[in-house]
Amino acid sequence: MSVEYPATLGMYIGGEWVSGGGRDHHSLLNPATGEMQAELPLASDADLHDALEVAKHGFATWRVEAPELRGAVLREAAELLRERADHIARVTTMEQGKPLAEARGEVIAAAGLIDFHAGEAVRVYGRVLMRPTGMRSLVLHQPVGPVAAFCAWNFPALNVVRKIAPAVAAGCSVILKPSEETPGTAVEVMRCFQDAGLPGDVAQIVFGVPDMVSRRLLLSPITRKLSFTGSVPVGKHLMKLAADTVMKMTMELGGHAPVLVFDDCDLEETLDILVGHKFRNAGQVCVAPTRFHVQEGIYEDFARGFAERTKQIKVCNGLCETSQMGPMANSRGREVLERLVSDARSSGARVLAGGVCGEGRGFFFQPTVIADVPENARAMNQEPFGPVALLSPFASVDDGIREANRLPFGLAAYCFTENGRRQNLLGDAIEAGMVMINQVRATWPDAPFGGVKESGFGSEDGPEGVAAHLVTKTVHVG
Repeated sequence: MSVEYPATLGMYIGGEWVSGGGRDHHSLLNPATGEMQAELPLASDADLHDALEVAKHGFATWRVEAPELRGAVLREAAELLRERADHIARVTTMEQGKPLAEARGEVIAAAGLIDFHAGEAVRVYGRVLMRPTGMRSLVLHQPVGPVAAFCAWNFPALNVVRKIAPAVAAGCSVILKPSEETPGTAVEVMRCFQDAGLPGDVAQIVFGVPDMVSRRLLLSPITRKLSFTGSVPVGKHLMKLAADTVMKMTMELGGHAPVLVFDDCDLEETLDILVGHKFRNAGQVCVAPTRFHVQEGIYEDFARGFAERTKQIKVCNGLCETSQMGPMANSRGREVLERLVSDARSSGARVLAGGVCGEGRGFFFQPTVIADVPENARAMNQEPFGPVALLSPFASVDDGIREANRLPFGLAAYCFTENGRRQNLLGDAIEAGMVMINQVRATWPDAPFGGVKESGFGSEDGPEGVAAHLVTKTVHVG
């Protein structure tokens, strides 16, 4: 099995791929081996100045392009993404760690999301208001301007598309800063847009020291929107920077998703669904089910069944055909999990499966199930963002809702019950931007994706994703 990293890294500024030139570099590690596999060029202040000026020009020209042309470019990019899915998936696995099948599924999903936005490009509507004879009022929705977009490493294809596609559909230009830990996937996705005919001044990619890049882009009067996917602390920092120019924002921040499992659910089916979903991408998913609150009558059976299934998961390099879970994307995440598991143990919790690092130089952590986790354990209050499932019992429906809503986060929540009236109650009462009942899929191209409370505001995907890149103007004609 060849282990050569199949991507050529660089930044894309003004339609040109740039690297070298005395720029600083970041060493890219393979999470399955811990070995360095490439060098990534980092942006200088001059690079960021150039990117901003190019984005300013790109916005001026792209905003007046026919929506049909924007849609055609997006559709071609989606087709190229599908054609190159196997290659891009291999890049993703080697820099992020997830199994090849998951990586390929992500690329295909990203292509579907681009297709949806291609259709939305021609569906930006306004309205005419009734006025006395000889007068009229028009409500227009126009592109907001150049976008500074920052995205996380956990879904390096899907996150990139979520930033580029709606901006392009709306008529905006965009400067994207993906994670320096997963640059190759972003580069390969951008090549699809480039080869589809998207002008080089409409979408650009830069990498660099995060604080330097964010300050340079967000303090510039050229930038008119911030779009961010990442942690709550970083999101709060970026919002403060963006406030100085009062720009539009979409913030998709962290979560700590609760799961309410009631005693009337189909227990075996529920376990099959939840175990597979919990350890997808090694649990490094902002909407991953994490806090499993299970009704007392089925709690012990649920815990036993969850642990038994978890122990069967095949953990190895994501390039292996048998891999069901790969390594974590970086060493710091594994170190956080070690501390959280140790704290849970000291709080009286039972570790039913895993709880330890994997062998070798890679960043592996065994799929972990911890039962009887008290409310004051650190893991119950700090998002683990890894392959750790936290189990605790509850008694009544009100108790379950209280547990689900206890934290300041509100991105995703899951409920399993066959009671229709209870399903309606939970859909209303749970404080989350997305509530899944008897299923776990939170991402659909035509549905808004976003959270409430400290999990952020604004939506990606769906018509709302394009609307987030528009401003409203009223024109009164006498």
